[in-house]
Amino acid sequence: MQLTLWTYEGPPHVGAMRIATAMKGVHYVLHAPQGDTYADLLFTMIERDARRPPVTYTTFQARDLGGDTAELFKNAAREAFERFAPQAMMVGSSCSAELIQDDPGGLCKALDLPVPVVALELPSYQRKENWGAAETFYQMVRQLADTTLRRAPREAGQRARCNILGPAALGFRHRDDLREISGLLMAMGIDIHVTAPLGATPADLARIGDADFNVVLYPEIASVAAGWLKRTFGQPSTKVVPIGSGATRDFIREVAALAGLDPEEALTRCEGPHARAPWYARSVDSTYLTAKRVFVFGDATHVVAAARIAQDEMGFTVVGLGTYSREFARDVREAAALYGVEALISDDYLDVEARIAELQPELVLGSQMERHIAKRLGVPCAVISAPVHVQDFPARYSPQMGFEGANVLFDTWVHPLMMGLEEHLIGMFRGDAEFHEDAAPSHLGGSVSRPVAAPTAVDSTEAEMPEAVTAQADAAIAAAADSSAQVVATWGPEAEKELRKIPFFVRGKARRNTETYARDKGLPVITLETLYDAKAHFSR
Repeated sequence: MQLTLWTYEGPPHVGAMRIATAMKGVHYVLHAPQGDTYADLLFTMIERDARRPPVTYTTFQARDLGGDTAELFKNAAREAFERFAPQAMMVGSSCSAELIQDDPGGLCKALDLPVPVVALELPSYQRKENWGAAETFYQMVRQLADTTLRRAPREAGQRARCNILGPAALGFRHRDDLREISGLLMAMGIDIHVTAPLGATPADLARIGDADFNVVLYPEIASVAAGWLKRTFGQPSTKVVPIGSGATRDFIREVAALAGLDPEEALTRCEGPHARAPWYARSVDSTYLTAKRVFVFGDATHVVAAARIAQDEMGFTVVGLGTYSREFARDVREAAALYGVEALISDDYLDVEARIAELQPELVLGSQMERHIAKRLGVPCAVISAPVHVQDFPARYSPQMGFEGANVLFDTWVHPLMMGLEEHLIGMFRGDAEFHEDAAPSHLGGSVSRPVAAPTAVDSTEAEMPEAVTAQADAAIAAAADSSAQVVATWGPEAEKELRKIPFFVRGKARRNTETYARDKGLPVITLETLYDAKAHFSR
């Protein structure tokens, strides 16, 4: 196990919390020490859920370890049932309580509660959050579904019926995606039977077998349960995730085939005037985006979809992609092969930061972690995947899926580039008489402008350098005198000022190339001349 400051996924019991919180009529009793009681923080503060998560903790402390912690769990389970009266209960241990080996499932069975109790065995030290959510959903479906139900053969003219699987609590835009895809399916003339886990009750899971097929929106959560439903009820499942205009069209064709509908008629009925992103991407205003270098990282579902959109729909160039979802590494590697890049499969954010710095992209599409990395590196970023922060649970309708989701993606990805260009132009003209930082707003007229001192000429000679720069230069020269030391070049003030005039999306590359040139030439100080020489050298 590796200690780290940040992590892409929590332990598997957090995944179980996501399923419990998404469903209705379910309560989760978690055997956990006092420090593991953070469900309220996750769901009421980050997701901004209006209700508290249905989770009860045993909250044992260090002094309880010398006593009967099993009895603590039984008391907590009994009291939770009496207080909340759930239709079904989930029981399990957190990563810390797992070491005690109290067997919550066996203990709860001894209580003989009058509702179904689903015991979860989630290996906290081998698996993580998404796996925990998928395993929990699978166990809930498997133990609550009525296996005697079967969908009767459809009569001529009867509408097809499907289940929607995968949307969960704390998921990236799951609420809005569900609304968008539900509208799409209804527009196609397909009835929605059960949506799970989000909004489903144990009674809904009991009748899940009475449908023609399943729509899997998030394979990380629903693929295992969908496989069991296929084996048990013969229900086929969709494979295409409808993120992006192209994928949404493919999804409509796939669903139409499963429902016995005419795919082209379904496309005509669903697309309508709402698919604006394809036209925007082809417009003259978007030629600025062509061939922009993009790095993509996140969960496998969103990464594979985002890479396709970036390359095929927006004209970007995918220079790198990766995922922290090791269970779906093969899918991401196959996607990477399509773009001629090597997939990064890692849950270490330092590996991701190193790859971004190496590839020097002009836009990063990632999670909340990549947003921080891109900010440190001075690269524009758009969040496309969990893990996310409170800002990624907007009050407005903002799906990622369907045709409206494609519109949202276009806006989300393009704006960091456009706004970055605007900031660069403002920075370029900061010394202009009208745009400098001490100038009054232009609409107030010139009479209120404050006087501005003329800029002082900067000479790159050592005599006029600031003391700190001179000291650094002396240290570099001394290091250069020792043949065993590596020269570390220092930027002179004029060169640094000129570097800031270079557009933000290539400034990092210009800085690294110049420093490499100075190091190779043994130059202790990077002057304006060094900057131009390096540019000429690397442009050959």
